[in-house]
Amino acid sequence: MATLTAEQKIHFTLRIAISMCFLGHGAFGIITKEIWTHYFAVFGIGRESAYRLMPLVGAVDIMLGIAMLVYPIRAIAGWLVVWGLLTAMLRPLAGEPVAELIERGGNFGAPLAFLLLTGGKDWWKRVKPGEGVNLYQAGLCLRVAGFLLLMGHGWLNLIEKKALMDQYTHLGFSSPQTVALWVGVFEVVAAISLLIRPLRGLLFFLILWKMGTELFYPHYELLEWVERGGSYGVLLALWLITKERSVRQRYISLAT
Repeated sequence: MATLTAEQKIHFTLRIAISMCFLGHGAFGIITKEIWTHYFAVFGIGRESAYRLMPLVGAVDIMLGIAMLVYPIRAIAGWLVVWGLLTAMLRPLAGEPVAELIERGGNFGAPLAFLLLTGGKDWWKRVKPGEGVNLYQAGLCLRVAGFLLLMGHGWLNLIEKKALMDQYTHLGFSSPQTVALWVGVFEVVAAISLLIRPLRGLLFFLILWKMGTELFYPHYELLEWVERGGSYGVLLALWLITKERSVRQRYISLAT
């Protein structure tokens, strides 16, 4: 069995991450998640109509998520950048903190990185792994997306988002406010460090951190974890890029 190149690993990582994000998001539409009614209300759509539309929106999300797994094309990834950004923007438009938008940097960051990684101008041709790779542009995008998702989540901790307080209480912490403070400070510092210089050791820890901490939602744990696939994918793809760069730099230094 042939060993995958670094470029191919990054390609598949982003595809899986994009698929997880929109499969999870679509599943919430199918089960008609109540909070979605607030986002439909931004467009003047009432609760009854929102509940009828949710399964349709969810089904489209699921189909696009599956398409990115079996037949990835740039047109789908491009749409998912727009859709991921739009759905993230609906949160502050519905009265939630701006941090909710920033925290979802992985939702639109992963498909954007996929577009930058693959390059090319053909939006309807199937993208093959390792084809037209641009690691530099994709790496910059992933750094910004990683910064946003960590900064946003850290910000939500610092402002003591109720859902996070309930989560920490559910886990048995006697002082959820103290936990939120320390988690918030850590994630904000990690976000800034990631933007300045994405160290491989820190990235590896952050991958485990995000994949682990996203398991503790009191409700719909599995769906919540799957929907945040963009966050894991962004960090893992960036780790793979930094690993590849370090290998190349080592070869260059040996040659000279």
